Amino acid sequence: MTTDTILNVALTTKANVYFDGKCVSHGFTLADGTKKSVGVVLPATLTFNTGAPEIMECVGGACEYKLAGTDAWVASSVGESFKVPGNSSFEIRVTEAYHYICHFG
Repeated sequence: MTTDTILNVALTTKANVYFDGKCVSHGFTLADGTKKSVGVVLPATLTFNTGAPEIMECVGGACEYKLAGTDAWVASSVGESFKVPGNSSFEIRVTEAYHYICHFG
């Protein structure tokens, strides 16, 4: 199931812009203190580093990703997600806009 709406959040209005605008996101905090971000990655091949573990949930478009230490590219589309360990990285290939929710922790 795809997350369409997230209610009762404190939203950071200034966007996080990465890779010369190829990725734009907004951070927000749920009422229970859980932090997340929502954003879009435009067509590109990029490498992201993680601090905390992350779950990337696809809510629009699609991507292929490759976790650090692996050789396989894996497809992810609407309704699917993938986990990234903390203090790691992943590559992402996008050919159409990839809309996501990043769940931290």
